[in-house]
Amino acid sequence: MSTDDFLARFGSPGASQPDPVAAAQQAMRNPLPARFYKEAGVLERDGLFHIALDGRTARTPARKPLAVGSRDVAEALAAEWERQAERIDPARMPLTRLVNSALDGVEDQQEAVRAEIVRYAASDALCYRAGEPGALVARQDAVWQPVVKAVEALIGARFVLAEGVVFAEQPAETLAAVARHVEQIPAPLALAGAHNVMTLTGSTIILLALANGLIDATAAWEAAHVDEDYQISVWGQDEEAAERRAIRRREFDAAALLLSQA
Repeated sequence: MSTDDFLARFGSPGASQPDPVAAAQQAMRNPLPARFYKEAGVLERDGLFHIALDGRTARTPARKPLAVGSRDVAEALAAEWERQAERIDPARMPLTRLVNSALDGVEDQQEAVRAEIVRYAASDALCYRAGEPGALVARQDAVWQPVVKAVEALIGARFVLAEGVVFAEQPAETLAAVARHVEQIPAPLALAGAHNVMTLTGSTIILLALANGLIDATAAWEAAHVDEDYQISVWGQDEEAAERRAIRRREFDAAALLLSQA
């Protein structure tokens, strides 16, 4: 199987930007191809860093060069390819899939991607707080409120908070302020990372905090899992749930790396 054949089969989740975890799970259901190259590396050419398999530039499913402007991202991509054993497992190549999606889809649909990020802010997970039990209420307030306040200061607008699942409409000026900051995220790579951070955390607020250096990736991940971690502390976590979370974390780390290049 050639590089192009592999990427056409397993490379990009597509221009529609689906759930990255679902994309990984779908990839795991496909038969795994044999490794068809001896080594993966990085070639600098024309101001870009190309992913090279046995010296040949890899290509996206749309046959664009698999090349990025950041050496750090390129080396991480090459490392994903180099880590593959006798069989290539696309579920363990989240950065490759995300960069393919960025180059083949986000670049041409960036306005739609930005609009979806802003729509998430209208019903952001951090704006919906538990009424009980007390331990969860306190944990949400301790972890989420500093993030919300920091983003409010950044955008110069306030979010409306609600208890439970009753919808809280966000002010138009708040969403407009969010949109102005989302517009500043460069396309396609950082924007693709931003979209996946938002999808995996359920929060544009967390995304904006991470994109602007108000929190780091670890704090962003922890903020996104306050509710889940509370449930684990009460009921424990089974093996299947732990594996799903591990998949999400790999996807998140890939997205955060792209976002950090903004």
